Amino acid sequence: MKTRSLIVITCALSLVGWLGCSKKSETEGNGARIAYVTNGVDPFWDLCAAGVRIAEKEFGIGCEVHMPTKGVVDQKRIMEGLLAKGIEGIAVSPVDAENQTPFLNEVAANSKLITQDADAPKSKRLVYIGTNNYKAGRALGKLVKEALPEGGEVIIFVGRLEQLNARQRRQGVIDELLEKPEQELGAVKFDAVDAKNLTAEDSKYTILDTRTDNFDKAKAKSNAEDAITKYENVKCMVGLFAYNPPACIDAIKEANKAGEIKVCGFDEQDALLQAIKDGNAHGTISQQPWEYGYESVKMLKNILDGKQPETAFHEVPFLVVTKDNIDEFWAKKKEMAELGKQD
Repeated sequence: MKTRSLIVITCALSLVGWLGCSKKSETEGNGARIAYVTNGVDPFWDLCAAGVRIAEKEFGIGCEVHMPTKGVVDQKRIMEGLLAKGIEGIAVSPVDAENQTPFLNEVAANSKLITQDADAPKSKRLVYIGTNNYKAGRALGKLVKEALPEGGEVIIFVGRLEQLNARQRRQGVIDELLEKPEQELGAVKFDAVDAKNLTAEDSKYTILDTRTDNFDKAKAKSNAEDAITKYENVKCMVGLFAYNPPACIDAIKEANKAGEIKVCGFDEQDALLQAIKDGNAHGTISQQPWEYGYESVKMLKNILDGKQPETAFHEVPFLVVTKDNIDEFWAKKKEMAELGKQD
């Protein structure tokens, strides 16, 4: 018998208490059957929401979009509320997969659970939809090599390393810069989080440090400012989360070092795209976030229709964005951003 322990208390909660930041789907009035739950609030997730809306219309299923504002606690409360109202399927980006696994298993016992963007591989989720973050990290490492063909000192910035996707990206960058053999995604061995001055005999690059900010954007900028002061010879700043590269760009400009310190990153914030156009950043790796929303809705619809996932990992291809293709990519991003903001 399926456990209902998660939702006993939740039934008494008001809708306002657990919804967090939510966007109603266009078909929700017909009875939403599934939900898309992010790991926070960011323009990145608006792009994912655009894919949700496209898929809703194509596959004729309502999907609620929820963006927790307070991390793990808020995400848990949202999913408890979804279960209390009988939602049939949930696509979630876990905030802290390792520690959330017991809770995710309870969710999986009461609904069709899949993960997207970030995985929880030890949980009972049915499938993970996302980019191969290790390969994407290696692609980011290649961008750093293009930006610094003579080599140099590099520093990495990221929100938090509890998320598996963040660790995979970081390791991909490290392995590429230090000329390490490519690893299989499911068996990646990680360097210590607090490792500093990583280098290798055959490499021209030194990875000075990895700075985390716990999704505090002010802290992200201060991390970049401190790094510029501490490391006089830093040549490239690498941002692994969407807001990290813009924070680095702002710090570099304020230090009057535009052009001296290169920037390479992940995702597609406008400030980063503009910097690529202007030559103040070299490039970025886009996960095509609208595909996350689209593929999540499609997958949950198929599962509810009795079609089981063929594999445990449904890969969404990433794109390498540089000055060569920035205009075409930015036009697509703007189109998706507008769609994602619609109520």
